[in-house]
Amino acid sequence: MNIHEYQGKSILSQFGVTVQRGYVASTPEEATAVAEKLQAETGTGWFVVKAQIHAGGRGKGEVTETGSRGVVLAKGLGEVAEKAKGILGGHLVTLQTKAEGKLVQSVLIAEDVYSPGASEPREFYMSILLDRAAGRNVIVYSPDGGMNIEEVAEKTPERIFKELIDPMTGVTDFQGRNIAFNLGLSGGAFKEMISFTKKLYNAYVGCDASMFEINPVLKTSDDRILAVDAKVTLDGNGLFRHPDYAAMRDTTEEDPIEVEAGEAGLNYVNLDGNVGCMVNGAGLAMATMDIIKLSGGEPANFLDVGGTADAKRVETAFRMILRDTTVKAILVNIFGGIVRCDRVAQGVVDAYKNIGDIQVPIIVRLQGTNAVEAKKLIDESGLAVHSAITLQEAADQVKAVLNA
Repeated sequence: MNIHEYQGKSILSQFGVTVQRGYVASTPEEATAVAEKLQAETGTGWFVVKAQIHAGGRGKGEVTETGSRGVVLAKGLGEVAEKAKGILGGHLVTLQTKAEGKLVQSVLIAEDVYSPGASEPREFYMSILLDRAAGRNVIVYSPDGGMNIEEVAEKTPERIFKELIDPMTGVTDFQGRNIAFNLGLSGGAFKEMISFTKKLYNAYVGCDASMFEINPVLKTSDDRILAVDAKVTLDGNGLFRHPDYAAMRDTTEEDPIEVEAGEAGLNYVNLDGNVGCMVNGAGLAMATMDIIKLSGGEPANFLDVGGTADAKRVETAFRMILRDTTVKAILVNIFGGIVRCDRVAQGVVDAYKNIGDIQVPIIVRLQGTNAVEAKKLIDESGLAVHSAITLQEAADQVKAVLNA
């Protein structure tokens, strides 16, 4: 589950991680009010106004309606409302959004932490995620943080460092010192970075996250280390332990069909292909997508109806797939273990009749419990539904309807 920057920072703060302070606002007037509050608490004179959407690259992104960037600087209280107005209600387009962008419904008003002083502020990159090959969490970091981190990874990969973390020990003192050394720090900032890294890792583990990305981590002019940004993805499987985090979910930032699928007990992920998939089981879903690719098509979705699929759930799944106008065929691939194939077949027939005139060819492969009865139901339905026994037959039929 993705959350907004201001929510991610609130979680980091709970674990003692120092963050850039700020408050969220949904109107220009509210933005001014929270800026006044922030100024009273921090003494900041300038304010950073940040669009709150589930996408990176906001600093380089553009609000289509106004031309404003997704992250702007207000040089005083008098500019806050104007800067917020240029972002709120607009659609922010970044490298991580679709062409139409994402609607901005709130902004974060944050303190200015780049004030000059005894030394120049410096920006670093740091993320934590699971290295599946190593079977351990890994801290990925770079002394060249900021908006151009993608170029750093592409052009100077030697500037990207990794530290694998033993789950039994967490971040050791040696690893903390190694990270601070590779970032080119010394003195008070060196010690601060060691403490920051340990707390950040503890937050990652403690909140059951699947990914942290802090870009930038900032060394201020007075050698403080703090998170200026916070991109946090929480593991949905761990949310039962964190009802307060689950309440942070913003469904307006998610694909409406995926949200609806979750409410119906379906696992659905929208893709960019032309063949809709309906399967039961994640492994079978992956195999089905491979079959579609080998047949010359592209999967339009990942849709797992689960092990208890009934006629109603199958009909709901069909309706979701058919909303995608790019779908040229639908492949139903069900292995009947817990679920009986004849029930799924009846669901296919009922859905076909209830939905009405379906112009998209449907290929159905049912194997397992009551597969023979299921094939008979499909074949005798009188509907334009193609039945298959083997995966190869299903692939050949998908290829045939795509080339028709």
